Amino acid sequence: MEPEIVELKTWACQAGKILRELYGTHHQIQHKGLVDLVTEADHRSEDYLLSEIRQHYPSHMIITEESGLIKGQAERCWFLDPLDGTINYAHNVPLFAVSIGYAEHGEMQAGVVYNPMSEECFSAERGQGAWLNDEPIHVSEVTELIQSLLVTGFPYDTHNAVHTNLEYFNRLTLRSQGVRRFGSAALDLSYVAAGRLDGYWEIKLSPWDLAAGILIVEEAGGVVTSFDGDANVMQPPYSIVAANPAIHPLLLAALHGS
Repeated sequence: MEPEIVELKTWACQAGKILRELYGTHHQIQHKGLVDLVTEADHRSEDYLLSEIRQHYPSHMIITEESGLIKGQAERCWFLDPLDGTINYAHNVPLFAVSIGYAEHGEMQAGVVYNPMSEECFSAERGQGAWLNDEPIHVSEVTELIQSLLVTGFPYDTHNAVHTNLEYFNRLTLRSQGVRRFGSAALDLSYVAAGRLDGYWEIKLSPWDLAAGILIVEEAGGVVTSFDGDANVMQPPYSIVAANPAIHPLLLAALHGS
């Protein structure tokens, strides 16, 4: 028995309910790094998702942000981010999401990204298109970089990393209508899929940040590669460039100085 998209959507909404109920309360904040946070809401959301997957698919492998790798059948693998946008959440900024991705034999098959504050559920199944709630979504039709609205993010180690993304941020700010930074990779990708944004790049992420969103963008008609143009994004350092088909090569070229 293989997972159905309705299951992922149900679980994402239930995990989102947990986040929504705890939103705006006093949080128990722990630091995984200088600016990398985790709250009790992350753990409660993850505990719920893990319990559902273990109950229904006990033999599957799970890769999740807080618990790491849970061994199982590698050819059937789940990618969970129980709260993508923890810094936003901790500061009562309503831009965060639950992200659930499912892959078979290394290929994403289903993905859901749910923002519980806006009640927007982005979803996709391979070969079945991408959806926002019950409506199909598609990437934008913008064809010029100067007319595009872009989004990016910065790694948690920006304070001491050699490659910080600041150079690319400056460069693309001057070559586009603007560059946004929302603080949730899952939502960044979903917004590209929905045509709200025309392109997205980031130089260093984690697999759970990307898994669901990659499929949603691709099924919405977008193009997703690594920073080097490799179609296989799900490998270290998990860099990404995602955009509509016209903007993607222009964005990739601009990032490489062309």
